[in-house]
Amino acid sequence: MVEGTAKGIGYLAGCWPSDPAKSTIFFIHGAGGSSLFWQAQVEGLAAHANTIAIDLPGHGRSGGNGCDNIQDYARSVIDFIKALDVSNPVLCGISMGGAITQQVLLDSPNNVKAGILMGTGCTLKVAPIIFENIENDYPGFVELLTKLSASKKTDRRLVQPFRDDLANCQPEVTHGDFRACDHFDVTGRLSKIVLPVLVLTAEDDQLTPPASGEFLAKNIDRAIRVHIMDAGHIAPMEKPEAVNRTIIEFLDQTGL
Repeated sequence: MVEGTAKGIGYLAGCWPSDPAKSTIFFIHGAGGSSLFWQAQVEGLAAHANTIAIDLPGHGRSGGNGCDNIQDYARSVIDFIKALDVSNPVLCGISMGGAITQQVLLDSPNNVKAGILMGTGCTLKVAPIIFENIENDYPGFVELLTKLSASKKTDRRLVQPFRDDLANCQPEVTHGDFRACDHFDVTGRLSKIVLPVLVLTAEDDQLTPPASGEFLAKNIDRAIRVHIMDAGHIAPMEKPEAVNRTIIEFLDQTGL
């Protein structure tokens, strides 16, 4: 893997520069996360596509400040994609990253070829206690969210990088991320997404239950849904082989 920055955005790539003969998957992390969340996908899918996991502004190796709305994050992703000028860009986002992916599919469909939505919904309402915990007991919040994000069947060693990412994020950035999620709502616009979309849900997701993904799949014309068993909200870490296999099958089905 290759770590670096381009246009002020930190990234983790399977190889650099990209291979113009391959499609390029841009992976977008969730609230309080970083590109490191996607290591198993960046490595495991590198033979099938260019793989680039990005650090959103204010996260990981990226400069600038975090945002408190999905639209601003989406613009930063679009600018990064345009700057790289790669072949067949596909966006893959989890949770808040899935909201960002939906926003790009709606606002800038000419800049991408398809989308992959994991553990996300067309709205991402946040319980008030989340904001209270971030403000008053950030270490406690990190432990709580880590516990809620993984299936009880998952070996906790697999999700340690998720916990570390969250612990290393500045509390004010994480707070802004959750505000962005809380204000996100594209329910009335889903029918306007015209590109192929893979919706991935997980059996034990407590934060964004499978019903949210079912709704996306029913209301996006070209969407297909795949359900991952024995995994929670952070399925790409918990079941990387199953997630990677699903992505490969989706790329094959869409000719990307």
